Amino acid sequence: MSAVLPSLLYAERGLVSLPGVCPDAACFRTRHGQVRLVNEARQVPSELWEKSFAHLCLDHRYYRLLEETLPQNFTYRYLLIEDAGGRPRSVQPIFVVHQDLAAGMPPAIRRVFDGLRGLFPHFMKLNTLMIGCSAGEGELGAESEAERRWIAEALHEALPSVAAKLRTDIIVLKDFPSRHRSALSVFTSAGYRRVASLPAVHLPLDFANFEEYLATRLSKKTRKNLRQKFRKTEGLGLEMEVVSDIGDRVGEIYPLYEAVHGRSRFQFEKLTATYFREIGKQMGDRTRFFLWKLKGKVVAFSLCFVRDGEIYDCCMGLDYSVALDLHLYFVTWRDVVTWALGQGITRYYSGPLNYEPKYHFRCELSPLDLYVTHTNKWIQPFFSRILSYLEPVRHQPIVRTFPNAHEL
Repeated sequence: MSAVLPSLLYAERGLVSLPGVCPDAACFRTRHGQVRLVNEARQVPSELWEKSFAHLCLDHRYYRLLEETLPQNFTYRYLLIEDAGGRPRSVQPIFVVHQDLAAGMPPAIRRVFDGLRGLFPHFMKLNTLMIGCSAGEGELGAESEAERRWIAEALHEALPSVAAKLRTDIIVLKDFPSRHRSALSVFTSAGYRRVASLPAVHLPLDFANFEEYLATRLSKKTRKNLRQKFRKTEGLGLEMEVVSDIGDRVGEIYPLYEAVHGRSRFQFEKLTATYFREIGKQMGDRTRFFLWKLKGKVVAFSLCFVRDGEIYDCCMGLDYSVALDLHLYFVTWRDVVTWALGQGITRYYSGPLNYEPKYHFRCELSPLDLYVTHTNKWIQPFFSRILSYLEPVRHQPIVRTFPNAHEL
C-alpha cells in the first residue's frame, strides 16, 4: 500500500454542533437522504453488503475479515447510505488511522522530519479519516455509473460531519481505481485534491504459453536475463503446490511474508497470521495459495484471488536464505502466469511496488487515486499546494517510464 498524505498539524478537538447531524448522533442528513455511521460490520444488513460488493473480486466477506483479523491501529466504521425514503442504497467502509507522513518518504526527508519533531512532536502526524479498504482498493459499492455518482454525492455531503464526529483532521479517499474518476469528480470540483497513489499493474494474458510470451513480448536483453535466472533452479527439485486454504500451515508461510514486508520502505498495513489462516476458510472459492517447496521446505508463497477470468496477485513471501540466489521472485511470477494460462485466465493483475521488473515484464499501470482534503478551511489552501510534493508516485521515478504513465 502507499503511504497516505497527512496534515501539517494535529490537535485534539471536541465535538461541535453540526447543522447536518440528525438527532441520532450517528446519522447525517444529505440532500439525497441520510448517512448512518455504524461501528461493526455485523451491524450492516447482509443483503446490503451483498448488493454493494457482490460484483467485486474482494466482496463483502473481505471487509468483515479485515475487521476481524487486521485490527492494528485502525478503527473500523461503516457508512450506511440511505435515500430520501429511508431505503438503504449502499454501504461504504471507512476507518480512522493515526498517520505519519514520513512513512514511505526517502531517508533524507525522514531525517528532516525527525529533526523538526524534536521541537514539534506531532509535526506531519494526524488522525486521518480513510474512505475505502485498509488492505485493498477503494470501491463505491455499485455497478452502474449513475449509482456510483449518487453514492459519491451523498458521501461528499456527509463526510465533513463524519470527520468531525470521529475527530479527524484529514479526509482521504484511499486508492480508488481511475474508473471512478467521473463519479468522484464531485470531490475534485469542491476542494479535494486528486493525487496519484502508487499504481497497480496489469498484463493481458493474450498469448498461448509462457514461451510465446518470452519470444514475442519481451526485449532480447530481458528474455536472455530471465532464461539465465530460470536455469538456476533447474534440477534442484523445486516444486509448486496450489491450494485454496492454507489452514494450519500458516506457520510455514507467515515468516516468509514478514521477511518481504520488513524490507519494504512503503508500509501501511501489515497482514496478520490470522488473516492468512482465515482468508481461505471464508473466501476459499476465490483464494489461491501458491507454495514453492525446496527439499520439502516452503521457500516462497504467493496469495492470489481469482474471479471472472482475472487473477489478482495480492502478496508474497520469500525465504531470503535462498530467494536471491535462486531468483525466486521471477520464478514465482513465471509459475503464477503459467498456471493462470492453464486455467483460461485472460488478465494478470498485481498490486503496487516492485515496478522495475514489472516494467520489463511489459506490464501496464492500473492507476489508483487519492482524494485528499483538510477539514480546516484555513489550512486547506496551503495544504493543497504541497500535496504534489507529497505524492507517493513522485518518489518512484520508474513509474513515469511506463507506456501509459500519462493516465496517472
